[in-house]
Amino acid sequence: MQENVLSTSTQDSPPSIQELQNSIRTTCEEMIQYCTTERDGESFFQFEKALRTLLSELGCVFFQLFLLAAHERQSYTQWLESGLYYVKSTPVGRSLKTIYGEVRYWRCYVVSKGEQGGGFYPLDIVLGLTRDGFSPFVMSLATKLATRMSFGASVVLFRCFYGWSPSTEAIEQLVLGIGREASAYMEVIAAPDDDGDVLVIEVDGKATPSATEEELKKRRKRRKDKTNAKSCCKRHRGKQTRQSRTRKRRKKGDKRKNGRSTTIVVMYTLKRGPDGKLHGPLNKKVWASYAPRKVMLGWARRQATKRGFPPDTSKRIHIAVDGERCLRERLSTLFPEASFVLDIRHLEEYLWKLGRVLYPNDSKELDTWVEKKRSLLYEGRAAELLAELKALKNTFSARAKRDACKREVLTTVIQYMEPRLDMMRYTRYIEEDLPIATGIVEGAARYVVGERMDCSGMRWIPERAEALLQLRCIELNGEWEQFFDWAYNRWIKKLRQTERVLVRTNTPIDLSLLSQLYESQEESHVA
Repeated sequence: MQENVLSTSTQDSPPSIQELQNSIRTTCEEMIQYCTTERDGESFFQFEKALRTLLSELGCVFFQLFLLAAHERQSYTQWLESGLYYVKSTPVGRSLKTIYGEVRYWRCYVVSKGEQGGGFYPLDIVLGLTRDGFSPFVMSLATKLATRMSFGASVVLFRCFYGWSPSTEAIEQLVLGIGREASAYMEVIAAPDDDGDVLVIEVDGKATPSATEEELKKRRKRRKDKTNAKSCCKRHRGKQTRQSRTRKRRKKGDKRKNGRSTTIVVMYTLKRGPDGKLHGPLNKKVWASYAPRKVMLGWARRQATKRGFPPDTSKRIHIAVDGERCLRERLSTLFPEASFVLDIRHLEEYLWKLGRVLYPNDSKELDTWVEKKRSLLYEGRAAELLAELKALKNTFSARAKRDACKREVLTTVIQYMEPRLDMMRYTRYIEEDLPIATGIVEGAARYVVGERMDCSGMRWIPERAEALLQLRCIELNGEWEQFFDWAYNRWIKKLRQTERVLVRTNTPIDLSLLSQLYESQEESHVA
């Protein structure tokens, strides 16, 4: 096929619309001819790859035609009539990376006559093009892929489908930039119309591996020039590097994770059906953050109010948590009308741990003992179970070494159960068809945080991982398109105010600002 007008990307002046139209027509005719001409030995696979390349080139010419037509239609009257601006006569070229490849287009620059000078491109404002050099669709798709897989894998997958891809650095910068909009979006998102009768909230945490200061210092230092290495072979050069450095021996239990905890909140509703049972979950929302826990719990309070469950509501609010005392105390302050349940699976784990020190592993006695104690929980006899455990503890000697381990585990279980007896009304909650475990938030901790941010070899800086974590929540909630449209409209609004909008950034999110924002929101909420 002949060279098309896409080669004008190196020109200093734009082509004419007629030239682009002729190029498109000629290209289409040649593509038809290419499809109908017989070529010896050409397989369908070869034809498919060639056609993909041709379609991408044709798509770029269509983009160029659209941009050139918009440039020629652009009116500058409103700025010229104000007397505050003048328009440069020579159009300025710019490269824009679209889904089909790089496209060159031209637009005129409007300059302010004021002392500060400066100016803007009206065509970019009208079309909603930021200074990032990528089309909005590319920005959305690349960032969405990064919420599902590593930055490197996102590049590979993007290139597999479109023949090119933004770099890993560009994708990371897009994540940091677009992620700044996530918290604001979750605050203004409208409440669902078809919500249920019972609001259920589950809260848990999940730690992700974070980089230590020592690791960051090592990464940031200047790298050695490999050209001056003693060996030019990659294998032996790596061997020399490993032999030249010493590594500290790990201590027992040191897994070098240096975990930084995230707080995960899952909120959904249940609706009573004709059969008398609660059906759902309905309108499930998952939200997570590295911010202090009070920030996340404050978000849950505001969302509950927005969804029709204010502090003075007569509707049922049910909260399922693990045994962390401070979590229950703060939630009780924010949701004084709610019922609380202790995750029964956590309690069962304590019983199994106790049973294994009392009876041999995999023995029938162990299974029988644990099953008997579990049945007391499901029958609403938690206080009776606690009394049995205390009596059992008194049967072991406080001085005998053979009983030390048993007494220690018994003490742990008793101290875990005693202050939480009011959260163990399992029989009542089962009769009301309410959840008695935190399975949904436990699953969210695995697939929201673990599958993307707790993989082998990963190390995160929490302030930089915050954006990715929140974007992943939005994507897994099924709201990506709605979120990106909302953020894109915010950028357009800034563009129309003649602001220079650059979404990409290397600046991490300041988690301390989230705490300040929480405090201001709490004050306005109380007022």
